[in-house]
Amino acid sequence: MKKPNFSKLKLDFKGIYYIPRIIKSSKLGDAAILKEIIKILKKEKINTLSSTIFTPELSLKKGFYSKTRPDTQDKKDINKSIKALNKTGAHSFSQGAVSRDNKVIAVEGREGTKKMLSNIKNKGNGVLVKFPKKKQDTRVDLPTVGLNTLKQCTKAGLKGIVLKHKKNILLDKKKCIQYANKNKMFILVR
Repeated sequence: MKKPNFSKLKLDFKGIYYIPRIIKSSKLGDAAILKEIIKILKKEKINTLSSTIFTPELSLKKGFYSKTRPDTQDKKDINKSIKALNKTGAHSFSQGAVSRDNKVIAVEGREGTKKMLSNIKNKGNGVLVKFPKKKQDTRVDLPTVGLNTLKQCTKAGLKGIVLKHKKNILLDKKKCIQYANKNKMFILVR
């Protein structure tokens, strides 16, 4: 096997100057890393487009996606969770909030939705609202739920999940809808 001739290879080290910026942003979380990369791309005259342009089937429009609908108490819990998310600070990590019996019982922290849901005791009611963070760049970073999230909601005793219109990703849509219908859960997009 012939050895490659690296002497003819021209290396562009321009990108190496961006590494410290990316490392610094990593201390603030994944959203900060993505924002920094977008800034770098913009400086290099590369436009960032929304990921949903290429995968519109992953983002849901307004409406119900399950046979089960929220009842009066569920609607109160939905509104309570939305208010809680609206009150979070601009630099909050919260994409999710859970309300039960008209009380917010959990707000997502740095650890994410899975950790939040694992700490909720099953009492057979409540809802998860999963919306983008206030300063989240929804071109490249959208709240994502899938079958595992629905299973975690069931384990926590939640009756449904609420997502934001065209500001979400639902993985395995067909399986999620089947699961929700089988477990009498609702999937609502507002």
